[in-house]
Amino acid sequence: MMINLLSDLEDIRRRRLPDIKARRGEPGAAPEWQVLVCSGTGCTSSASHVVREELARHIGEAGIQARVVKTGCFGFCKMGPLVVVHPGQTLYCLVKKEDVPEIVQSHLGKGKIVERLLFAEPDTGERKKCLSDIHFFRAQHRVALRNCGLIDPEDINEYIACDGYFALAGVLLHWDPSRVVEVIKQSGLRGRGGAGFPTGKKWELAAAASGPVKYVVCNADEGDPGAFMDRSILEGDPYSVLEAMTIAGYAIGAREGYIYVRAEYPIAVDRLERAIAQAREVGLLGRRILNTGFDFDIDLRLGAGAFVCGEETALLRSAEGHRGEPHPRPPYPATCGLWGKPTLVNNVETYANIPVIIRNGAQWFASMGTENSKGTKVFSLAGKIMNTGLIEVPMGTTLRTVIFDIGGGIPGGRRFKAVQTGGPSGGCIPERYLDTPIDYESLKKLGSMMGSGGMIVLDETDCMVDIAKFYLQFSQDESCGQCTPCRVGTKRMLEILERITQGKGRMEDLDELADLSREVMDASLCGLGQTAPNPVLSTLRYFRDEYVAHIRDKHCPAGVCRALVDYVVDEEKCIACGLCARQCVAHAISGEKKGRPYFIDRQKCLKCGACLASCPREAIYTA
Repeated sequence: MMINLLSDLEDIRRRRLPDIKARRGEPGAAPEWQVLVCSGTGCTSSASHVVREELARHIGEAGIQARVVKTGCFGFCKMGPLVVVHPGQTLYCLVKKEDVPEIVQSHLGKGKIVERLLFAEPDTGERKKCLSDIHFFRAQHRVALRNCGLIDPEDINEYIACDGYFALAGVLLHWDPSRVVEVIKQSGLRGRGGAGFPTGKKWELAAAASGPVKYVVCNADEGDPGAFMDRSILEGDPYSVLEAMTIAGYAIGAREGYIYVRAEYPIAVDRLERAIAQAREVGLLGRRILNTGFDFDIDLRLGAGAFVCGEETALLRSAEGHRGEPHPRPPYPATCGLWGKPTLVNNVETYANIPVIIRNGAQWFASMGTENSKGTKVFSLAGKIMNTGLIEVPMGTTLRTVIFDIGGGIPGGRRFKAVQTGGPSGGCIPERYLDTPIDYESLKKLGSMMGSGGMIVLDETDCMVDIAKFYLQFSQDESCGQCTPCRVGTKRMLEILERITQGKGRMEDLDELADLSREVMDASLCGLGQTAPNPVLSTLRYFRDEYVAHIRDKHCPAGVCRALVDYVVDEEKCIACGLCARQCVAHAISGEKKGRPYFIDRQKCLKCGACLASCPREAIYTA
């Protein structure tokens, strides 16, 4: 149906609300079973689509009144594929195709929960029947992720049932553009894609810019290693971004919008295309939206994966069809952006907050977080952590709470060493700062940054010199090469780090690294070069002893840098099984199977680590 009036929206919400209430465990819920299957990238890679198809087939064959719903990411990525059965919010983890008949026959047929598929808390082993009983979910506060894992991201009616497009309706029917900008300013929302520029201020600048043609752009070029926040929002709730961009268009006087999304996100791209088509079909994009005089439409621009295109001026150049290279600012995009016209650029997570701020009010949003960092923040947890996945917490939550409480701590009984925040632009934060509140200013003081929200946890098996080298290699590879400080400076820094990890470093290299870092930061054209030295500077600041060990002692304390490591067999632990010798392509390991312990010839050893990985008794260690 065409949605021309507020009453049309209200009619759809009324009809579809029982389904949403069932998933929220609220009164007035739909009577039949609803089976939600996570269909984000993580679970899809674990064959959740096969599970979903099997559920539909078995439910049909059994004649059970149940609806199978494709959803976006639940966030509990380590435990996928995930299936949630409503009513009851029963969460099943690591579901395989073979588990489907038991779920259908036992749970849906007889109302008996399949205990073996429930999540078991790692510390107690207690099985949790209800999704809301699991601490990973209970400890979060979802705003940007409010609909992810709740709605079918390919059905606009489900978004409307969750109050979708009511913010847009209220704005178009009752507000003037200046009021929209003022509410966003009062909310204290800061850009969630990097340095945290005040969103309302950016909207104000774009609104004040002169000219009949303006653009609204969404930066969905999420390129940080280990980051998947924007991807998950686009996969689980694309309509919230479309609604927010339409509101932004009304606020600044734009009639066109573009979402710049990387082509490596096929599920996100597909769902965006479907969402845009549906919004146009029902009249929520295009001409005379909600029977007003406001016209606005959105199109996609696919990025080729260049990290530098996450910088807004490079992104706009790429969206125009040119090589993605940054340009000096000013002029800023708010006054001279896409095709030389005033352009508003925000990232996915920033836009995802807009509709709920409009509906609930600026003070509601500003009541969360800290004095200078309002609201919540989405983080992707990756690396050496129990609960890898996606979370959302109020700003000001401590690193310790995120890593050890929600994240579950470090697996394998190993010690926490550092957390790397902000992607290649961020730094490594050591254990003594775990009680630091997560906000823009606090992370910056520690030599890191919020960035888009990537959080990679490191343990005692990680070499901090190697980590710094990894991130600098990434930045060096992704440099557009336009300015000399970034192109050449990061190359020289990388050469020094490579020399150190090969045991050829000199103590004066540490001062040279620090000096080069400052020069690259001060003289680079864009944010990529200006922040590329952060991983190096933060590891020099907090883990200088590891650099010294590499240079002076020719030793890698974590046993990572091959040139500084020897592989040794512990004769007391060795059971002479011969597995290590069979894995050694250099024939550097000798011994008698079931006889004397094996021995590694250091002269022949290639230091590939295959023996270490194959030993069943951990009898091989690095020295």
